[in-house]
Amino acid sequence: MAAPGKPKPAGPAPPPPPPPPAPEAKKSFMRRMFPFLLAANLFVGAYVLVRTYRKDSGKDSATDPSTASTSSAGKPAEPVTVPRKELPPIPEDEQRQLYKWMLEEKRKIKPRNAAERKKLDEEKTLLKEFIRAESLPSL
Repeated sequence: MAAPGKPKPAGPAPPPPPPPPAPEAKKSFMRRMFPFLLAANLFVGAYVLVRTYRKDSGKDSATDPSTASTSSAGKPAEPVTVPRKELPPIPEDEQRQLYKWMLEEKRKIKPRNAAERKKLDEEKTLLKEFIRAESLPSL
């Protein structure tokens, strides 16, 4: 036991308390994971891009029926023609009603600038001419 006025003998000092490990561990974990996640995302994006590009443009000749027939027969395949469906002509009264409806819709449009206003005015003038004409052009 030491006397109250005498200095203490020099001994090892107690070690300082260790810093809290949670924030440091989290930073190092994120520093390791960020490059991995970035690389993984890049690889997945490249895979999807290449896969869709191949689907769109790189079709096999074996699966394409138009090229398969040319290679087996030795002559090009004739294109299939679809017969056009002829519709009955639209009566002039219905055409006039349609032009009137188009004119009403054009009147509802609010032009943003002078060029758009000029274009709308020209279209409305043309529609008015069609409505007033004695005979309409066939559609």
